[in-house]
Amino acid sequence: MAYDRLCTFEFGIALEVFALPRPELSVPWYDCRVFAWNKTPLKSMGGLTVTAPHGRGTIDWADTIIVPGWSGITDEVPAQLRNKIARAHTKGTRLVSICSGVFVLAAAGVLDNRRATTHWRYTEQLQAAHPTVTVASDALYVDEGNVLTSAGSAAGLDLCLHIVRHDHGSKIANSVARRLVLPTHREGGQTQFIPSPVSDSGAGLAELLDWIRDHLDQNHTVASMAVEAGLSERTFVRRFRSATGTSPRAWLTAERVRRARGCVGAAGRRPGRWSGH
Repeated sequence: MAYDRLCTFEFGIALEVFALPRPELSVPWYDCRVFAWNKTPLKSMGGLTVTAPHGRGTIDWADTIIVPGWSGITDEVPAQLRNKIARAHTKGTRLVSICSGVFVLAAAGVLDNRRATTHWRYTEQLQAAHPTVTVASDALYVDEGNVLTSAGSAAGLDLCLHIVRHDHGSKIANSVARRLVLPTHREGGQTQFIPSPVSDSGAGLAELLDWIRDHLDQNHTVASMAVEAGLSERTFVRRFRSATGTSPRAWLTAERVRRARGCVGAAGRRPGRWSGH
């Protein structure tokens, strides 16, 4: 969904993941359509203007609606938009928000008695404005089935990759991540920011992590992973946590769980779903 005063980074994330043609993949990709809530052309950050080819009626028949931000966290969400989002939710449409887009979903009532997240700068305002929402203030993204929310900016990439992984499985999601030059896929429950910066050596773990993903059935220990990385156990653990924000054991467990979920998701959701945003 495009809107006036569009957040171009969050909007671009959704386009990059779902609209970019990917002929190298073995699955039908998403039929992605941009629609506008306001009359076009729309103003966006940086002085750009955006003209969307589709109108607000797209909400009525899309399989997935992505709200990549909102014009302002205190800006009113029009009643007609709230009602359309609520009706789409009732029909089972998958609803996704990035950053401040969560305020649109919350205003529509689809987050009542659910967990949700947003940029760490906005979590207190979200909780105050919508006390029935359980705000996960330190999560990258939250998956509540057909309602998914992410923290700000780059966390939207993590959520979009999570959706791809659910729809098409881990192998396809990893291929998309590599094209995006993302070495790892972060868990939604990770902290929104790591206090210390990632060291240059962290990038060297990417090849090892990809290899482990392809051999999850093998018995991997911290010691064996350290050997593969050519590091002492202590140094390996320190660099691993610096690069990924979690421990090797926790990451390995999460990857195995994701692989199991990915197999179910790839089989259980129809390929080629399209995202409206």
